[in-house]
Amino acid sequence: MSTVSSSTSSTTSTASSDFISSLQTRKSTGTTNSVDDAQAKFLKLLTEQLKNQDPLNPADNAQMTSQMAQINMVDGIDKLNSTLNTLLSNSQSNDVLEATALVGKNVMVSGSSLSLTSGSKTYGGVELPSAADKVSVSIKDANGLEVRKLELGAHQSGVLDFVWDGLNNSGTAAATGKYSFSVTATQGTNTLKATPLQLTTVNSVLRTSTGGVSLDVGGTSPVSMSDIKQIL
Repeated sequence: MSTVSSSTSSTTSTASSDFISSLQTRKSTGTTNSVDDAQAKFLKLLTEQLKNQDPLNPADNAQMTSQMAQINMVDGIDKLNSTLNTLLSNSQSNDVLEATALVGKNVMVSGSSLSLTSGSKTYGGVELPSAADKVSVSIKDANGLEVRKLELGAHQSGVLDFVWDGLNNSGTAAATGKYSFSVTATQGTNTLKATPLQLTTVNSVLRTSTGGVSLDVGGTSPVSMSDIKQIL
């Protein structure tokens, strides 16, 4: 009975390890290669290794088990990646549907702009990080001069709305146009970091370069779903 030298077994074993290593590299770099093809090649290589091993120096069982575990791990990673990609795609589709439902609706987002038209009211909001004893809103004209100060009293943490009736501090109607406002909130002697919120309308839904969703809300930059503090 003929035998094959141990160097043949060693060479085949090394080739098997090199194959697994190259397979893992192709997976990590995104090269397309079906799992079925990979498994077929590995089994063929393993079969050749068994056929050509030296009967006096057979392949180490632990080494073979390790090789089989590695190909199974590569297979598992590929399937996991496929599942995660499917979940991500479904999640993005759901985000689009949810965002589409907001088109035409009024929302509160971070900002400090107010727009006043003749004989109408205008609305704004404040986001408080914690409960406040006192919340004040200062409305200013284009020159930065205060037109009206609103005292909103005490409020819990979260979002609160305010209405400006369009009157100035003297009780007369303010001129139509663009205004801005700032917020002061205190808890005892501590000043809270309150966030001014402006009312705007969702005009359309946009796809980002990463596959996410953003919303066109008019004059401001597009915002994400998480930027919306309140839907009115």
